[in-house]
Amino acid sequence: MTQTHLPDGQIKLIYTDKSANIRLICVISVLLVAMLWNGCKRNYTPEQKEYIVLIDKYRTDKNEEMKNDPNSPFNKKGKVEFHDLNYFEVDPAFVFKSKLYEFNPKDTITIFGTKGEPRKAVRYGYVIFNYDNLHLKINVYQGVTQTGIIYYSIWFTDKTTNNESYGVGRYVDFEKNDDDNFIYEVDFNKAYNPYCAYSPNYSCAIPTKEDFIPIAIKAGEKKFHD
Repeated sequence: MTQTHLPDGQIKLIYTDKSANIRLICVISVLLVAMLWNGCKRNYTPEQKEYIVLIDKYRTDKNEEMKNDPNSPFNKKGKVEFHDLNYFEVDPAFVFKSKLYEFNPKDTITIFGTKGEPRKAVRYGYVIFNYDNLHLKINVYQGVTQTGIIYYSIWFTDKTTNNESYGVGRYVDFEKNDDDNFIYEVDFNKAYNPYCAYSPNYSCAIPTKEDFIPIAIKAGEKKFHD
């Protein structure tokens, strides 16, 4: 409450509600923060928004599979407590297109699993991509499952490894096409952790020094365990 002296000598009492003023300031502050946040958010195209929805659904489906499939690493070799997998936000900027450039010759190399066992893999080729003005490449490996099925895969480490993402590295599936000129989509939003990230009962291939990507791939799966 404040006093104001009028010309005729009367005193007029003016009531001020400080709590109301504080609430008003808080509301204005929140609105300003929201405006700044919306200004910083990317304006995605309709196609990118549709893609983000698809990746979110892919992640929801994978959570259900990991939780309920008896062959998942949470169920098959001893029960592991499940919670939703951790992910970076979906970022269309981490989707790249490239031809597969095959090595000639294709060297068979020895890699190691997380339990120390040697494994054989074929350094089959590589894909290239550009990010933040950097020209980058990552190897594609050919392997054989225990049942004799040939598969192709990308495994990598990056600047998020052992910080936000799993310390051993992450994988991206790669499906080879017979067309030499085929343009592949390499989607790091689908980068995932190997089974050893969830359970010590599994061993997984350790990416080599050559498989380090010198940027922070803030896409795909994060660490499962803190």
